[in-house]
Amino acid sequence: MNNSGFEQRLADIVGQANVLTGEAVGEDYAHDECLTVEPEKPLYVAKPATAEETAELLKAASEHRVPVTARGSGSGLSGAARPRPDSLLISFERMNQVLEIDADNHVAVVQPGVTLAELDEKTAAAGLSYTVYPGELSASIGGNVGTNAGGMRAVKYGVTRHNVLGLQAALPSGELIRTGGKTTKTSTGYDLTQLIIGSEGTLALATEVIVRLHPRLPHGATVLAPFGDLGQVMRAVPKIIASGLDPHILEYIDILTMAAIVYKEQLALGVPDEVRDASQAYLVVALENRDHDRLDEDVQTLGELLAGLGAADVYVLEGPSARKLIEARENAFWTAKSVGADDVIDVVIPRAEMPAFLTKVRELALAAESGAVGCGHAGDGNVHLGIFQKDPAKRRALLHEIFAAGMAAGGSISGEHGIGHAKKAHFLELEDPAKIELMRRIKQSFDPRGILNPGVLFDQESQ
Repeated sequence: MNNSGFEQRLADIVGQANVLTGEAVGEDYAHDECLTVEPEKPLYVAKPATAEETAELLKAASEHRVPVTARGSGSGLSGAARPRPDSLLISFERMNQVLEIDADNHVAVVQPGVTLAELDEKTAAAGLSYTVYPGELSASIGGNVGTNAGGMRAVKYGVTRHNVLGLQAALPSGELIRTGGKTTKTSTGYDLTQLIIGSEGTLALATEVIVRLHPRLPHGATVLAPFGDLGQVMRAVPKIIASGLDPHILEYIDILTMAAIVYKEQLALGVPDEVRDASQAYLVVALENRDHDRLDEDVQTLGELLAGLGAADVYVLEGPSARKLIEARENAFWTAKSVGADDVIDVVIPRAEMPAFLTKVRELALAAESGAVGCGHAGDGNVHLGIFQKDPAKRRALLHEIFAAGMAAGGSISGEHGIGHAKKAHFLELEDPAKIELMRRIKQSFDPRGILNPGVLFDQESQ
């Protein structure tokens, strides 16, 4: 590869000021927020401003056989945005415009570098909301698409793939395609939108995203319920789902994680010492409604239901206390990181299997002389665990057993963080070989020269 020739090609496409090399490549471009994947600076960083520039960058990289990694905000947790040292990193920081808020069709059209915070501000003015909140409002829409991000509101509104109706995407050939649109259904050939969502930048790069919007309901309440054991919490979840109360947040938090976030965030939740000391886990349930009186009725019904399901008490959190608790739960990754977690994982299983799965996790962690504590999206079975084990070999063995147990329960290795570099070995060892081979063939069809995020999902030599 002629480095100077390729660098000039990049400058011709995006302008010399938007190409970084050498010492100009900052440390932030070398990693995402994964705890276990070592940073690597790319050889080049290019910052396109348009879809056409993105497509031209991919065409140039394909011709020169330069690996490409896409980056939004770098808030991912699987290492999928970690570039290779010989690669081109395409940063979407300049493609950060909300192109349209279509209130009649309840959609927004956005560029991939738009953050959730920016989109939330724009949609609020129209009384609407994009309801995917993966816990980090600095996350970009393009990153959401790449990992099929979820978050706490998935119990009511679903994950990214339920909220993205269409894409414009750049292919390694330099072509731009459009998939889906502003309609909510289609039965016209393969659904390429859904194929690209969650592909972690290995098939195509989203350059424009059409997202579904929902009415922004004006009234909300957050209910905190402590329980004597985690099993009671998990057995309560399907009853709450079946009640028709339609919570938009339904989370469990184990006692150690709650203690950590209360201390770190200085939360005052009003739980008496004797109740806190007798509790092993908490449920956090958030309700919303367009009518304040109906919301009050729902909160009353929920409180009675929780009491009947074994809650030690029920606390309705008001205003700042409710917001601080939800924000603290959304920031649980940072809490786990601050107290020394060696990894954070997000196995997803059918929610009815959660009691048995969490019992199994405790047994595995105890046998491995390790810690496995956390919280999760109880409404959709997504278990987030902070893993405490310094020895890499012991930690890998424990993770493998936890992932295997999750799959045996009918789940999968990751519910929303993705595979990236961090979990690839477990994925390749545990997943059905026939499915992996089919995925490889799909990858080959989209990316015949294997330039898009090599080493993510598959071993590089297998691509």
